[in-house]
Amino acid sequence: MATVELRFSALPEHVRTARLVAAAVARRAGVDEAVLDEVRLAVGEACTRAVGLHQNSGISAPVKVLLIEEEKQFSIEVGDEAPHAPAGARAAGAAPGDADAETEEDEMGLAVISGLVDDVEVSAGESGGSIRMRWPATSPAALFT
Repeated sequence: MATVELRFSALPEHVRTARLVAAAVARRAGVDEAVLDEVRLAVGEACTRAVGLHQNSGISAPVKVLLIEEEKQFSIEVGDEAPHAPAGARAAGAAPGDADAETEEDEMGLAVISGLVDDVEVSAGESGGSIRMRWPATSPAALFT
């Protein structure tokens, strides 16, 4: 199992770099060429979500992206360190409209990811969250080395 780890400052301009790296590693892992656009889009959505969560929470920690090559499978995990409130909870001092807008944007991003990727796991807690996405990989990385 080979893993590439990418960390970047929670700034929107770095999301493009994460998409490009993810597509390159996915191609090397044997993900079908026809699926690479979906990989790019899904990673872009997940990273944009993580950047937004960091910025809204005032977190200076980097966004973490793991690109994992396994036998017959390629997975990407995008992690954030933003505290995720339980459903229905609102951050202290936040106006109801602010929380509603952030929740809608978050749900929209997750819906887009779910539409692009068949195998998605979302986890969230007080110390951060992650989105793990998986795709089939048809050729082992050893063929490219």
